[in-house]
Amino acid sequence: MVVIAARDNDRSFTPEEYFSWEEQQLEKHELIDGRVYAMTGGTKNHSAIAINFLLLIRSHLRGGRCSVFNSDLKVNILNTHNYTYPDLSVTCDDRDREHPLYITYPCLIVEVLSDSTEAYDRGKKFEKYRRNPNLVDYVLVSSDEIAIDIYHKNDAGEWVIISYRSGDRVEFQSINLSLPIEQLYEEIIFDRQP
Repeated sequence: MVVIAARDNDRSFTPEEYFSWEEQQLEKHELIDGRVYAMTGGTKNHSAIAINFLLLIRSHLRGGRCSVFNSDLKVNILNTHNYTYPDLSVTCDDRDREHPLYITYPCLIVEVLSDSTEAYDRGKKFEKYRRNPNLVDYVLVSSDEIAIDIYHKNDAGEWVIISYRSGDRVEFQSINLSLPIEQLYEEIIFDRQP
């Protein structure tokens, strides 16, 4: 739902300054290495896919100890002063009940890809996220075709990429959910360009 835009200014922020400053802004901003980055809106498909994920995961988690959040909640990159807005995050960690503005211990993060953010989401952003020992599934979702890549941390602590395409059943091992990929793309219409 959101895309990182150009750096908003050259001022360096502490987390406390960032929280106070962002509260006064009309749009959301990520804080990375002391710098703020404005977030812009995504496409209809981006938004609809994120909603499909939210509805399916929320329904699956209902009544349990895990919570799912949309792109309005920040994720604090563990042991840093960096804060991001993933499209969706899930936490099952009681420590995440302590702060109302962000979570720190997600087990699952979903990013719906756009042309402008795909390289960053697959590279530097994942490099930051994977430092968190609680993260098990980092899910990258195409908004141009039926295609999902899950970076999954296996029992040996190694990250493996599992790619899903049309007809596949997607496994979110972090939350014990398995479903046909088409459910995640329900009512999505892809532009067919020559």
